[in-house]
Amino acid sequence: MKKIITLLILTIYNLYGQFNYPAEDFLGGGIGYSPMYINLNSIPGASSLDNFGLDTTKFDMPFVIHGGEGFAHITGRWRLGGYAGMGSSTISSVPVAMIYNDGVDGNNKLDPLEESTAYEYEGFYSMSIRAKFSFMLGAASVEYVMPILQDLELSTGALLGLGRINMGIEQKSGSSTWENVFSNAYGEMRGDTLYFGATEDEYNNLETFKPLEIPSFLRDVSASFFNFQPYLAIKWQFLERLGLRISLGFNKGTINAGNWKLNGRYIEDSPTTSVSGVSFRTMLYLGL
Repeated sequence: MKKIITLLILTIYNLYGQFNYPAEDFLGGGIGYSPMYINLNSIPGASSLDNFGLDTTKFDMPFVIHGGEGFAHITGRWRLGGYAGMGSSTISSVPVAMIYNDGVDGNNKLDPLEESTAYEYEGFYSMSIRAKFSFMLGAASVEYVMPILQDLELSTGALLGLGRINMGIEQKSGSSTWENVFSNAYGEMRGDTLYFGATEDEYNNLETFKPLEIPSFLRDVSASFFNFQPYLAIKWQFLERLGLRISLGFNKGTINAGNWKLNGRYIEDSPTTSVSGVSFRTMLYLGL
């Protein structure tokens, strides 16, 4: 009976030691590769890509951000850290091109009277359309640690920082050459003067400069915003200097109206856009 009581006391004492290891064990930190998977409620700007005939459901989902993460214990059970990463996903299409006579009204839209003039383009320079969505994130983290076992911890915290969304849309016909890439789209430069060739009708009534024929056209739409991501994480130190950390959270960011930019210039009537969704992060780290 005494042996059983002694064994129970030792077992309870050992468990108490596992759940209440001393504060100095919290000292230290770690750094490692940390991919983030975000199941975005919607790709920002995706609804407008219907105008290009692109299938937005082919964007990677969950969206993956490849990044690095670090953390360090500051005092007691409080931990500070940081995260930085970026990811991208691309979709493309080669649509069937139909050519029609727009001479009726010149509005560049197929009207009923112009449908009979349409025929399919069968040349070698078919148009291709490509959209690339990118997400960059840089944030600081703060969290509170709750020990479970000697090498197992549960923590709750949040990432707070800046995010940047970019949507690049390229329309291309044929193949670009190195010389054409650096050609002036509006005319000929002689010194610091641009010479723009106008048609006979435009010569005396020119109101704006129209670009010359170019093999590709790129729109770069982007926005920066404050990003907030609360999360719950579990950390397992399975070797002396190597461990695994898994986090589950919810990403929340908002791009306010008028904050979208086209090629670096604000789009004044751009809508408010949400960048939100469930996030899952894994980290294989070196440290304590």
